[in-house]
Amino acid sequence: MDILLTGASGFLGKSIYNELISNNNVFTLSRTSGDFKLSLEKESPIFVNNFDLVIHAAGKAHTVGKSDIDKKEFELINILGTQNLLKSLDLIQVPKYFIFISSVAVYGIEQGHEVDENHELQANDPYGLSKIAAEMLVYNWCIKNNVVCTILRLPLIIGPNPVGSFASMINGIKRGYYFNIRGVSAKKSMVLADDISKFILKVAHIGGVYNLTDGYHPSFNELSEIIALMVDKSKPRQIPYLIVNFMAKVGDFVGGFSPLNSKILTKMTFDLTFNDSKARKEAGWNPTPVLIGIKSINFL
Repeated sequence: MDILLTGASGFLGKSIYNELISNNNVFTLSRTSGDFKLSLEKESPIFVNNFDLVIHAAGKAHTVGKSDIDKKEFELINILGTQNLLKSLDLIQVPKYFIFISSVAVYGIEQGHEVDENHELQANDPYGLSKIAAEMLVYNWCIKNNVVCTILRLPLIIGPNPVGSFASMINGIKRGYYFNIRGVSAKKSMVLADDISKFILKVAHIGGVYNLTDGYHPSFNELSEIIALMVDKSKPRQIPYLIVNFMAKVGDFVGGFSPLNSKILTKMTFDLTFNDSKARKEAGWNPTPVLIGIKSINFL
C-alpha cells in the first residue's frame, strides 16, 4: 500500500513506521524529518501522489497545560493541524482508509471501570477537547468522501524511548525519587506501542471507533517494580497516604509547576480502566499483557 504517516518522528509514529515499512511504501510527515517536513498547524502540505491509507498520528501529546500558550497549542496543533491535513487530501484522490490516533482523554473522566466506546465524550480540558474536535473533523470528512474511518482511543502507551508521564516514571525510578502510595494499587489501562502498530493494517480495512488496552490493566505499583528490576534499581519506596495527601495540599497552595496536587493524587489513587472488547470482537485485537511485553524493552 501507499501510506501517509503523520507524526512519523514521534514516540508512536516511529513504532508504526518500523512495522509498516518492510511491505509498504510509507511516506512520512513530521516537523523534523521525512518526505514532508513541516508543521501542520502552520501550513498545508502539497501532495503530488495519492495514498491508499492515511495514518494521522501527529499532534501535541497529553500534558498538563501550565499556561495559556500551552493550552492554545492543543487547539492549533491538534485541531488546525488536522484541518490543514484534510484540506490537502481534498486536492488529490482521497485515500481508501483513514486512521486517526486519538486518546481515552476524550471521555473526560478520572476514575471508572471498563469504560467503553459508548461513554459520553465529556472532556473539558484543552487536550481532551482538542481530541474530540479532531475526531469529529476526521469522522465527518470520511463520511463526506466515503472513506473507511478508524479512530483509535489509546490509554498510556508503553514502548522504547517514551515521553510524558511514562518517561517521568522511568527517570524517577533511575534517580531514586519515584514512589508509590502505600496500600494503593489503582488499576490503569495501558497498551504496548508495538501491538498498536501491528493492529494498524488489520483494522484499517474494517473501520470504527475502538479503545485499545492490554486487557489486564496493571497498577503503577506492578509496572514500577518491573521497571526497577529492569534498570537494576531497588523497588520504589512506599509512602503513607497521609504524607502524600499533605504533599498534594501543599501543591494545591503553591500551584503552577508543582509536580503533585490533589487532582494528580486522585488520578494516582483511583482505578481508570477501559473496555477493549469491541476491538477484540470486530477486528481481532489480541494484545500482549504490558507486564510481559515490557520485559523485552531496553530502558537503560
